[in-house]
Amino acid sequence: MQSVVDGLTRVLIIDDHPLFRDALATAVKLGYPDTSADEVDSIEAALAALERGIDYDIALLDLNLPGVNGFDGLLRLRAMFPRLPVLVVSGLEDREIIADSIQFGAAGFVPKSLGRDVLASAIETILVGDVYLPSAWQLDALPATDDVSNLIDRLLSLTPQQMRVLFMLREGLLNKQIAHELDVGATTVKKHVSEILRKLGVNSRTQAVIQISRLNKDELFDIERRFKPN
Repeated sequence: MQSVVDGLTRVLIIDDHPLFRDALATAVKLGYPDTSADEVDSIEAALAALERGIDYDIALLDLNLPGVNGFDGLLRLRAMFPRLPVLVVSGLEDREIIADSIQFGAAGFVPKSLGRDVLASAIETILVGDVYLPSAWQLDALPATDDVSNLIDRLLSLTPQQMRVLFMLREGLLNKQIAHELDVGATTVKKHVSEILRKLGVNSRTQAVIQISRLNKDELFDIERRFKPN
């Protein structure tokens, strides 16, 4: 299958099975002949590659990795690199797992049982800005997520200081680093984080970052503009 998408140059494959990593790399090369595929066998190795500044267009992620609990690998990728599209390629095909993958920020889901053409099609769909699901799993069959307007309303319920803390969380700063930047105590930052989680209706810092990563650049700019003093 020849791609109609220009500019795909590098793909990160995250899977602990060498044979399947090789199969994915082959499928990528068949669909996108000019693209290189880097292979890693753990979330830690994936994060290390990304932290070195390698510019990947998309990551292909197996959920079932050693040392990873549930969706932790996906959540860590989305929290630390929110602009990197992540396509889950998994042997797990349960409806709830597919729905949760999308809810937690995956740009698509492909069962491992499907063929190479499906993978190339999924990558192409994601690169043009859409979410990919197999034909049997349409978005209207999945649990509905809050729309962006509701998310913006919840973000606007934050105080200016809480919004500053949230943006620092998005940059990966720790509480003590945020406290230093804002010249406040660590206890104060902890209270701000607790209020941010409560107002956004999430249970962790990672999920809060994922929520804000759902906004595009224009929406983020508008949020920042509203919180700036006149």
